[in-house]
Amino acid sequence: MTVTTLTSREFNQDTSGAKKAAAKGPVFITDRGRPTHVLLTIEDYMRLSQADVSLADALAQPDADFDFELPRMGSLIKPADLD
Repeated sequence: MTVTTLTSREFNQDTSGAKKAAAKGPVFITDRGRPTHVLLTIEDYMRLSQADVSLADALAQPDADFDFELPRMGSLIKPADLD
């Protein structure tokens, strides 16, 4: 599975390219650098939206291919703003 990230401008300029990329995996669309939307094929959407599929079941599927990196703890810890 390929994950693609496009800015909203790139998405607007090449919608057909975004659809082709969605056939290979999710397409994250960003607005001002933050993900705001995800483009999926209808098959992927239907598979993910099934209420009776748990995360464990989704990961156990034969075609499951997930890249996942845990964030470093330093990026999660922020000093308190006491002002």
